[in-house]
Amino acid sequence: MPIVEISTYRAPHLLTNGHLQTVYPKLFRRVGSGCPVRERLELDDGDFLDVDWHRAGGSRKVAVLSHGLEGNSASIYMRGMARCLNYHGWDVLCWNFRGCSEEMNRLARFYHSGDTDDLHTVLSHALAARAYDHAALVGFSMGGNQILKYLGESPKRIPPELVGAATFSVPCQLADAAFEIGRWFNRIYLMYFMWSLHKKVRMKAKRFPKQYSTEGLSGTMRFETFDDRFTAPLHSFASAQDYYEQSSSARYLDTITVPTLLVQAVDDPFLPDSCYPRTQAMASKHLVLEIPAHGGHVGFIEANTPPFYWSETRTVQFLENLC
Repeated sequence: MPIVEISTYRAPHLLTNGHLQTVYPKLFRRVGSGCPVRERLELDDGDFLDVDWHRAGGSRKVAVLSHGLEGNSASIYMRGMARCLNYHGWDVLCWNFRGCSEEMNRLARFYHSGDTDDLHTVLSHALAARAYDHAALVGFSMGGNQILKYLGESPKRIPPELVGAATFSVPCQLADAAFEIGRWFNRIYLMYFMWSLHKKVRMKAKRFPKQYSTEGLSGTMRFETFDDRFTAPLHSFASAQDYYEQSSSARYLDTITVPTLLVQAVDDPFLPDSCYPRTQAMASKHLVLEIPAHGGHVGFIEANTPPFYWSETRTVQFLENLC
């Protein structure tokens, strides 16, 4: 597919900085929660997933939305996307990764960037809820990495109803992205993520003292050290590097067989050059790589066409063309 170097996205004049694009929506955007219907999926391994339905009413199309690291179904970008898709006639299912809803998950494990089994379970559940003609996946950051990996790692298990996917701000080379967010100018973001992850480790340690220890926890202030100590062993990886290598979606882009949009802003503070897979997109029949000059990390703020952001209308445009 051709790479879209000249995107239709134009940032507001005062928001052409990647860091401002990244933090502005979280601090200032207001999106009503709507009236989602919460449902709990009981899993075969004894755990559960909480999902929120935003129904348009009588729709034959459903979109499954996946959030980013330490986000949840109520994150502002999830609610904004759900509202836009609902407005255009899509039912929407926003799901929470394990341990990301109001209640901590039951098992010692939690979630990680390469976990696609839960995504498949949620998509299958959505399709079983009603006789939908079309389904789509939409993911942000870490959720986008899961989606891209899912689409490429085992194309034969993808339901035939799935017409396409849209992903934004994806760290598709995890090791490089982990290093990038550890740089000095991203320190505030790293501290935010580590504070949230450390809080969950302390909660887990009370229930699973054999698998978790809080001793020296303050020393795991980079993704590499945290993932080496917790994420990798809890999810059967040999090390953080093994986890990054196996879970990075970049290695699966060549085998994606459904139309997929990947939007990576040039000024995204989280993404190194390796997360812009130009060569793979050029060689692919199904992957569209769009590279706006601005947008930050999951920003893409729209000032003149409220109530929707550009990423939301771009998603609808891409998916409607497929349907």
